Amino acid sequence: MEKAVRLLKDSKAVRFSVLFLISVLMFGTYWFQDGLGPLKALFESQLGFTSSQFGLLISSTTWANLALMIILGGIALDRWGIRKVGVILAVIATIGAYVVWAGSKGYFGTSKGAMLWSMITGRILFGIGLETTCVLISRTIVKWFKGKELAFAMGMNIVVGRLGSFFAISFSLDLGGGNLSTALVISASIILVGTLLFIAYLGLDKKLDNQMAAAAGEDGLKPDDDEFKFSDLVRLITDHSFIYISLLCVAFYSAVFPFLQYAPDLLVNKFGFTYVLPDLSGMSFFQKIGEYLHNGPKASGLIPLGTIVFTPIFGRLVDAKGKAASLMILGSVLLIYAHLTLSVMNSVVLGYTGLFALGVAFSLVPAAMWPSVAKIVAENRLGTAYATMFTIQNYGLSVFYFGIGRVLDWVNPAVVNKIQTAREELIAKGFSAEQISVEIDRMRDSGEIATYNYTIPILMLVALGVISIYLAFQLKRADKRQNYGLELPSGH
Repeated sequence: MEKAVRLLKDSKAVRFSVLFLISVLMFGTYWFQDGLGPLKALFESQLGFTSSQFGLLISSTTWANLALMIILGGIALDRWGIRKVGVILAVIATIGAYVVWAGSKGYFGTSKGAMLWSMITGRILFGIGLETTCVLISRTIVKWFKGKELAFAMGMNIVVGRLGSFFAISFSLDLGGGNLSTALVISASIILVGTLLFIAYLGLDKKLDNQMAAAAGEDGLKPDDDEFKFSDLVRLITDHSFIYISLLCVAFYSAVFPFLQYAPDLLVNKFGFTYVLPDLSGMSFFQKIGEYLHNGPKASGLIPLGTIVFTPIFGRLVDAKGKAASLMILGSVLLIYAHLTLSVMNSVVLGYTGLFALGVAFSLVPAAMWPSVAKIVAENRLGTAYATMFTIQNYGLSVFYFGIGRVLDWVNPAVVNKIQTAREELIAKGFSAEQISVEIDRMRDSGEIATYNYTIPILMLVALGVISIYLAFQLKRADKRQNYGLELPSGH
């Protein structure tokens, strides 16, 4: 009897070392993706952007992907592999991040239009790298963890991404020292570090491929029946379970990711939170906690912070008990509760419970969703499958990133005009960008500039929660017909 060949991925230490190396790139991309939210007021005061222009900027992250760039990237991953395609994607994301920073400095023109469109160009490049990199990392995790701790590993990768969101939302404003360009270059540099660590991982990837080829008695090339065929994509997009989980993905994430970009500003405007922490010296521990939780960016950071605690727990639960479709239903219910407390209700206490509920939902649904895709789709087509889901998701994100900002301007025309007028007057007086931000913040605190009303924009997200519940129920019904085992533990 031949002795089984021990592969590199059979070592738990190596598997989790790989997870670390590739997850830092996820950390950096999520930092840059979500780090603009707490800087929204600086975009208004230092660059003169309206909420609509801010929404246009963050929406532009999705534009190239609306033209199927993620699917093409996923097909490329399935066809040419992680090493060839991965480095290109990571470098594109890094370049895009630095272009956004350079645009904010006026290196491509100092007019508001030139700065906006140069930054949009950078966000488009970053978006190509961002979403396809998510596909790349998901594909890599399946390669190393399928049949082992797959749901847990995906959950931990999500945790690292959410850590990036947490630190970006909570501390981008602080690290930037009130200067928009400084905050942006710090974010871009974190992506660069992640790219370098991913390149370091590639040696392990090559060694594993060589081992697998040797074990199979192959020469390292994929067999012909492993090549991508257009018919594979057709079968994918006509599978009922895949359709429902993809639509659930777009509805759920469209109610979460755009909200994260506006959450700090919402809390400041709706509940009277602050953008900058006061001097905490001399305060008791509980007073410091109170001030921390009354800060818009810091309180918004509770959303991704909650996922850091709960995602690994829910990942382990899915591995051990299953019930993935049922957990997606529960997460969608929590999504509705969260947005109702933050839109139609005016209680700060209920607002905090809403933030907590959103953090739990943000853990629950992804921890159940992404391992479920690996049950629905064959492993050698997962790159295409994840890419298709991310592409569909981007259509929803594009609409709501821009839509929230556009509706916000539409229902608050007096606020928009007052901020623009005040900024022009301060520029005429010779105020610097940082001084303009401080003065406009003072005018907001004193009531000279009214607060934004966020009710209608956030109610749009409640509707997405209702749609998510419907789709999760349909997914559960489809799974009963197709027997993919979404309600069963991993390995069944």
